[in-house]
Amino acid sequence: MQKLGARLREASRQVATGALRAIYPPQCMTCEAFVEREGGLCPSCWPQVPFIHGLCCDSCGLPLPGEAEAAPVICDECLTLARPWEQGRAVMLYDAKARQILLGLKYQDRLDHARPAGEWLARAARPLLQPDMLVAPVPLHWLRFVKRRYNQAALLSDVTARELGLPHCPDLLVRTRHTGTQDGRGRAGRFANLADAFAPHLRRRHLLVNRHILLVDDVMTAGATFAAASEACLAAGAASVRVIALARVARRH
Repeated sequence: MQKLGARLREASRQVATGALRAIYPPQCMTCEAFVEREGGLCPSCWPQVPFIHGLCCDSCGLPLPGEAEAAPVICDECLTLARPWEQGRAVMLYDAKARQILLGLKYQDRLDHARPAGEWLARAARPLLQPDMLVAPVPLHWLRFVKRRYNQAALLSDVTARELGLPHCPDLLVRTRHTGTQDGRGRAGRFANLADAFAPHLRRRHLLVNRHILLVDDVMTAGATFAAASEACLAAGAASVRVIALARVARRH
């Protein structure tokens, strides 16, 4: 009876979804063109999204010139900074199209962006996987969470974990203070603003001990947010931390 009930509920959901799509066909993530599924990209926009392929920095995911190599390659910025995490990747470079996707998810309630973006994150994260890995998002401060009503990083990490078949803990970390925006801050200012801004959730701390952690966020710029979150995990006993972002900002020198 339980299986029958589950099948009936799924059939009802599919009928409702089909009716909704008939009235409101899914549109491209970055334009108004109709697409086959929610959160998809149309044929015109797909090649304009700067997905990262080939050789990239093994620490931050920044694309690098040259052919992909078997040995890890580190970019100049990561050679000068002490990254507390082991490895990092990003799905795309932050440009106009990536910005549309991120702003839609972050500020315009385009929650339909989370599923395809999480699938992209899962594919990019495969080189980072470790045994018994736990996936977790970079948390929002509760003031920002109340205002936004959701944490976009948690939506992304949930899909990423499900795609990879890994356990997910959306509240593994908490943001201990309101850090405000990082916009307009230089590299040193970004790191100073995020110092000691994260801590393990009191009821989740045990999950970190001797565990490999995959941290998920929407954007990486200087890496200050990931650094502070990684340090909180390691201080609580994590075996290692790896990070992945939907978009990587390429810093201009």
